[in-house]
Amino acid sequence: MTPSLLVLIPLTDASRASIEAVFNVVYAPDATRRAAAVAAHGGTIRAVLTNGTTGLSAAEIDRMPQLELVSALGAEYENLAIEHARARGIVLVNGAGTNDHCVADHAFALLLAVVRDVPQLDRETRKGAWRDTLPMRPNVAGKRLGIVGLGNIGDKVARRGAGFDMEMGYHNRKPREGSPLRYFDSVAALAQWSDFLVVATPGGAGTRHLIGKTVFEALGPRGFVVNVSRGSVLDTAALAQALTAGTIAGAALDVYEGEPHPPEALLALRNVVLTPHVGGRSPEAVAASVENFLSNARRHFAGEAVLTPI
Repeated sequence: MTPSLLVLIPLTDASRASIEAVFNVVYAPDATRRAAAVAAHGGTIRAVLTNGTTGLSAAEIDRMPQLELVSALGAEYENLAIEHARARGIVLVNGAGTNDHCVADHAFALLLAVVRDVPQLDRETRKGAWRDTLPMRPNVAGKRLGIVGLGNIGDKVARRGAGFDMEMGYHNRKPREGSPLRYFDSVAALAQWSDFLVVATPGGAGTRHLIGKTVFEALGPRGFVVNVSRGSVLDTAALAQALTAGTIAGAALDVYEGEPHPPEALLALRNVVLTPHVGGRSPEAVAASVENFLSNARRHFAGEAVLTPI
């Protein structure tokens, strides 16, 4: 019997077709359809596909007595009721490793954009400005790059930094065995050493507002911060104050508090670059994430161990 799958996130037509070839899909990618789908189909749902932002609540899990597999399409899973699901014996998986290169690419695109002032240069060029009327911007190559969270994505950011002849350091909860990069035991110490700070740490209660006033003061007036982790990791109000006061030189964010609404406090500031949480999105990354989900699902329903358990 084909298992029923509740999909809580938007999918491309191609992705949806691939998944519908394997599951009876209940497609509910918005709040209204989600509540109706759980109410109407909760009793038959055996798997849920979501992501870290959209999540799955304990109350929803309780309304799905046959639920046995929950997948976050990407690597993050901060809004999944993990312990509640585990108490039910539900298998939990994510898309670890499927979009790491895409996120690392985007992190460097943001870094280059904000340091070299690409959005503003584009805007001024369209108005007819020439270079002599515009401020010169610093190099990226040869500077110190601090990485907050040297996981799969952070490691790939470091590889890109090596191509720019950068000196690199990082902060994790503990040193990463075998890493040649310089380890700092606090984010503030790393920020004080760095010219640029790229944030790639997981979200969740343990990292909420990890990047805030103290870190910005340590980074200093020539420093730039890039966030490709989760919006909750960075204190938006403290960032707005730091950017306005010149405490730091600039910031580039792909993620922010209050998504999907952009942060009002940052919108009028010249020294910030914003993108709408697209760091992990590309045709290649989405295809890999969907294939990873399907591989995990096939293995689970065949009684085999899943590939990327949470």
